[in-house]
Amino acid sequence: MKKVIVLGVLFCFAFSMTAQAKDVWEMANSDQYGEKVGGMLGRGLFNAVTCFVDIPVQTVAGTKKMKPEFMGAVSGFGSGCVCTVLRASSGVLDVATSWIPNFHGLPVSRSYENCLAAETTESTYVAPTTTVYQPAPSPKPDSEDRMKYVKK
Repeated sequence: MKKVIVLGVLFCFAFSMTAQAKDVWEMANSDQYGEKVGGMLGRGLFNAVTCFVDIPVQTVAGTKKMKPEFMGAVSGFGSGCVCTVLRASSGVLDVATSWIPNFHGLPVSRSYENCLAAETTESTYVAPTTTVYQPAPSPKPDSEDRMKYVKK
């Protein structure tokens, strides 16, 4: 019995996620390998498990957008099926390729309203400042300026 308890405690420590301020989408795009692997596994499992949510969400959204409602439901169901396939394949790809160092997967949108919506992320790229060399202006020859230091 003691071995089972010790083994259970070891599993709790070994497989527990540390508290982080990032979500799995940010972790999956990390440059640190360990953080990226955990993020891609989490994002992949999440997308693979919840891919079926796209069908009812897209159906309801299509019903609200189009008139007659039946046509909106049919088009929403179709787009929901496409988004389900995209989200499931993205999840499977994330899980299967999470171990590849510089590959960050093919993520779909976090929103179930539109799986193809572009994610807007703030770029951390800072453009380098360019400096143009300008020579110092040449001094103007003035006869008065030369004579001001001469003792009279």
